Amino acid sequence: MVTVREVTVPAPREAWVDLLRRSTEATVTQTPEWLDCICATGPWTDASRLYRFDDGREVLLPFARRRHLPAALAVEGSWPFDWSTGGPVADGPVTVAHTRSVFEDLLEHRALRRTVRLGALADPAWRCAPSAFHRETQAIYTLDLSGGFDHVWGTRFQPSVRRAVRKAEQSGLRVEVDRAGRLVGVFNELYRASVARWAEAQHEPQLLARWRMQRANPPHKFQTVAERLGDRCSVWVAWQDEHPAAALIVLRHGTQAKYWRGAMDREVASPTRANDLLHRLAIEDACRSSCTHYSMGEARPGSGLARFKAGFGAREHCTETYRAERLPLTRIDQAARVAVKRVLRFEDA
Repeated sequence: MVTVREVTVPAPREAWVDLLRRSTEATVTQTPEWLDCICATGPWTDASRLYRFDDGREVLLPFARRRHLPAALAVEGSWPFDWSTGGPVADGPVTVAHTRSVFEDLLEHRALRRTVRLGALADPAWRCAPSAFHRETQAIYTLDLSGGFDHVWGTRFQPSVRRAVRKAEQSGLRVEVDRAGRLVGVFNELYRASVARWAEAQHEPQLLARWRMQRANPPHKFQTVAERLGDRCSVWVAWQDEHPAAALIVLRHGTQAKYWRGAMDREVASPTRANDLLHRLAIEDACRSSCTHYSMGEARPGSGLARFKAGFGAREHCTETYRAERLPLTRIDQAARVAVKRVLRFEDA
């Protein structure tokens, strides 16, 4: 029987970095630098937990806690909304005994809500949370980079994507990549224009869309990530003459690359296929950096976004979010969202 020998909160940074060094599947969103970005741009503080087991196994759970709340009202997550997936990092394979011990420890401490979002490469043993945790599933699309870029291009990119890339290469686009934060402002402008376009397509009032954007992605958020991650954060911009057509933010840690955000001027990007070109170049760059995977993030299966990601060869992976609540906050929130969407005739992308 495996038991927890020690739990340290917050987790020592040296132990966290050491675990990351020994993991080949950890992503940038499981690093202490990512937690620092969260705390620097919102009302969050470090609540990461390091578990040491009697069999020698070590597991670290990145966690952020909302500041200035009493224990009974504590809200903790790995990660908070719109900060991507977090999830545990271990120094080797884990068993159900390890994972259940972690989940049971979380239940022992009073909190209003605790959320754990697993990544696409999480050990299957983490899918055994106790029934006290509500389970939600999401689809994350991930591209396998094994074999190198020529192999990925020739066997995983669909013919339609290869044609789109060739068209983009003949469209007179100029592509620039920045690893020092210089082009974050360009991305921000495109992103805010994209939010307005998405709102119109989904029948969402512009004021509501801008409020949601400001709450989830304030202007300084992207700049903070670029500054704290340094050359692990790449901003790709495709220009048509002097006008930005499309932009991507791609993050990297170890052997894992992650497409984090994208935006475009549709009138320029669609006819030139700028997005296809940017992803092609970012994927080639990830291969050149010896990355094994290029994560393209979540998408609703069957949607246009899912088909776009699948066109590059990204495979759908079912991942889980586990949430324990003392009050049914999520159910109330979801019911309110459904009611508002019905009134607005909101159409999900």
